[in-house]
Amino acid sequence: MKKFTTVHDIGSWRDAVKEALEVKSDRFAWQHLGRNRTLLMIFFNSSLRTRLSTQKAAMNLGMNVIVLDVNQGAWKLETERGVIMDGDKAEHLLEAIPVMGCYCDIIGVRSFAGLTDRDADYQERVIDQFIRYSGRPVFSMEAAIRHPLQSFADLITIEEFKTKERPKVVLTWAPHPKALPQAVANSFCEWMNQTDYDFVVTHPHGYELAPSFIGDARVEYDQRKAFENADFIYAKNWSAYVGDNYGKVLSTDRSWTVDTEKMSLTDNARFMHCLPVRRGMIVTDEVIESPRSIVIPEAANREISAQTVLKRMLESL
Repeated sequence: MKKFTTVHDIGSWRDAVKEALEVKSDRFAWQHLGRNRTLLMIFFNSSLRTRLSTQKAAMNLGMNVIVLDVNQGAWKLETERGVIMDGDKAEHLLEAIPVMGCYCDIIGVRSFAGLTDRDADYQERVIDQFIRYSGRPVFSMEAAIRHPLQSFADLITIEEFKTKERPKVVLTWAPHPKALPQAVANSFCEWMNQTDYDFVVTHPHGYELAPSFIGDARVEYDQRKAFENADFIYAKNWSAYVGDNYGKVLSTDRSWTVDTEKMSLTDNARFMHCLPVRRGMIVTDEVIESPRSIVIPEAANREISAQTVLKRMLESL
């Protein structure tokens, strides 16, 4: 595996989950793969789970790890070509990237959407430049429009906790005070559409996701109807995608908050969220603290999804 940015890079999802569960059962069995190999993790944006889980995954495989927070302790980097660099950015990404590649064997990149220019965001320019110019295998630790390590962990978690062969999985929009990218929602849709799950997406009007990500999912604007007989409820906020409203908060309607009354409409569903979560906005205390909440096992599986991807990349070196 030379890159990992979408579900299409992982091959058969069933084989990927099977391999992930093997990794989970014996996390230190492949340390020979990472011996004398170095992972460079590059963060253009903040992180908690992604940073900790990916670094732990690399250490499980015997790798050395370098972490670079681009906005703290590094030159400010210019990412656009054709600009006159007469401002506060001292180095261009096109020189920085191949230099970074000299110091490592694999590169992970985290770079969020700007939410002002949809075309630029959906071209994934930052991570694409690392793929093109680093000379190293590159994986996404969340990019402008996808978060594949999160979605892979979500899939592993659903497979571990499902009690039906074909569970009903519902992705529900929920309110948030700030504008958030569509990356987690896009990626979750992309991964769920590879399965044979009964997959439903529910959100208010105006929060439609890109058709290429929605795919074969059923869209239901009535949240209560969408929740009926669901086995998994995945709550997430995202800003508007459509037209001139791109990147905007159109609603903070707390009637979309996931609460015990809505969860009672499900078939005793498990509650999921990628974290961090805004309590009282996305979900109530009662739901996230209930025995049916699996947000902690879900977060723990971030280590497993990252280790499985790193293992495959090391095997390709």
